[in-house]
Amino acid sequence: MAPRHQMVMEMPEPTTPPEVTRWLAERAAAISFDDLPDDAVTVARQCILDWFAVTISGASEPAVSILREEVLDDGATPVATLVGSGEKTSTVNAALINGTASHALDFDDVNMAILGHPTVAILPGVLAMAEAQNASPRLLIEAFVAGYDVACRTGALISPSHYGHGFHATATVGSVGSAAACARLLGLAPDATATAYGISTTLASGLKSMFGTMCKPLHAGRAAQNGLSAARLARRGFTSRPDALECAQGLAATQSVDFHPDEAMRPEPLDFHIRRNLFKYHASCYLTHGAIEAGIHLRDRSRTSTNAISGITIRVAPVTDRVCNLPRPATGLEAKFSLRLTVAMALAGRNTSAIGSYTDVMTQEPELVRLRDMATIIFDESFPEAKAEVTVTTNDGSSHSASHDAGVADTDLMRQQTKLENKFIALVEPVLGAAETRRLMDILVLLDDGTSLEEILAMTRRS
Repeated sequence: MAPRHQMVMEMPEPTTPPEVTRWLAERAAAISFDDLPDDAVTVARQCILDWFAVTISGASEPAVSILREEVLDDGATPVATLVGSGEKTSTVNAALINGTASHALDFDDVNMAILGHPTVAILPGVLAMAEAQNASPRLLIEAFVAGYDVACRTGALISPSHYGHGFHATATVGSVGSAAACARLLGLAPDATATAYGISTTLASGLKSMFGTMCKPLHAGRAAQNGLSAARLARRGFTSRPDALECAQGLAATQSVDFHPDEAMRPEPLDFHIRRNLFKYHASCYLTHGAIEAGIHLRDRSRTSTNAISGITIRVAPVTDRVCNLPRPATGLEAKFSLRLTVAMALAGRNTSAIGSYTDVMTQEPELVRLRDMATIIFDESFPEAKAEVTVTTNDGSSHSASHDAGVADTDLMRQQTKLENKFIALVEPVLGAAETRRLMDILVLLDDGTSLEEILAMTRRS
């Protein structure tokens, strides 16, 4: 038996780690809007458009209301806007509350490099800071892309075991990305930027065991707040390890058995991870989306009545087991993390894109429960994280299969733009009304220096 003061399990540590933290700090500090590829800027604007949609819609969720009451009771210098209410608070409070609101519906974008949600962890902090400093939308985009890239490279450094151990990468890796974005907006030099990364790593936390609770969206808010605080503290001279990502007992050594500096430090200057952003068009966990798409394809192709279905097999990657494999969800929130139920919804023709579809009552509907309970899940090591194959067997003994890989980014940005604008209208119009929704969307689609960030945020106030 090990003595009480000894750790039973020790993570392997890199022996001669390269200077990953420094490299990522230098990269973020050097990113300039003028050097960004056109498609990276386009996707960045799309990320911001989508973020406003999910945040405006999510701002009235119970988790956000509780957090807002708790935080605002203490008062704060009113310099940053809360989306939805139009109230002003401090930058750190705005980062926390807006970040939580943006992830409350679990309808925001993802990137497989971090196995998490980049925009909700990065944008709220740098947006609050940009508004308070009256920075231009152009500078916001520049800083956001820098933070996004650092988050994904940090994720690549420690994936997949970081996520596999139970850490929610949106919270942990997202904190580093938020620090990078805020450091870039502040114009910090690489030394101070690396310090900000170090501060953010020691603040970062978030457990996958909290999925299905209010703590999951809180992870995004905390990540945004952590990064903002880290960058501001670094600017004032607060110290941390300059090698926090790779040092002994640093982020990689304590939270992962993987260490991939070659993935984190890919030298291509124009290879921005934001190009591989994945938007959500179903209001459930992203790792259910491949199976949902396969289910929809089967339904549309075979037009089989659900009464004729006698068996369902869902083949997915093993990573889904501890993420979205709730066998019998009892609440609308839990339903978003159930492969069986979301596939049942797809086969039954339910609107998986509508947030209103995921209710407690829906989880107990006889048709869906019957389909849910006949589904068998097979974990296939050969499948990438977001791929799924659904096979349906019917009463006459025939079977039909369809597969979909939701981990492949859409290269048709015009088609993606149209889908995102439709999603924006669906989420925002019930809150702001048709005219204000269209007005705000038109500004966000272009997002140039013609409108201040303060003006844009003021337009999100519920009518």
